[in-house]
Amino acid sequence: MSVSPEERLRALRFLRRVQARDLARTGQWIAVWEQRAAEWAQRPKPVVPDWALQYGVGGRAARPAMVHTSQCWVPGATMEGISRNQAIEALTRSGVPPCIMCRPKRELGVLD
Repeated sequence: MSVSPEERLRALRFLRRVQARDLARTGQWIAVWEQRAAEWAQRPKPVVPDWALQYGVGGRAARPAMVHTSQCWVPGATMEGISRNQAIEALTRSGVPPCIMCRPKRELGVLD
């Protein structure tokens, strides 16, 4: 079965209209996401604490288990950001042990 040139042209023009509509819709999506990206870039960045307190089983209701630097990460652990003074107090007065991997005592200058 052969297609006449007029039918072929009609099909190609239809295809061009569909593609133009799709291209316009894609342009709208891009504009929306460019706006969202600009808004995202303007958001304030979260402050990362320099020290972290890890809690034992039971989360924050449990006794603190370990002091870490902020770069140390323990999978599945409940951790909370703390200040330098809080980290020193936890290590010296509260008897919370330091992490043996990140060695916060060395970073804090706390000697035994």
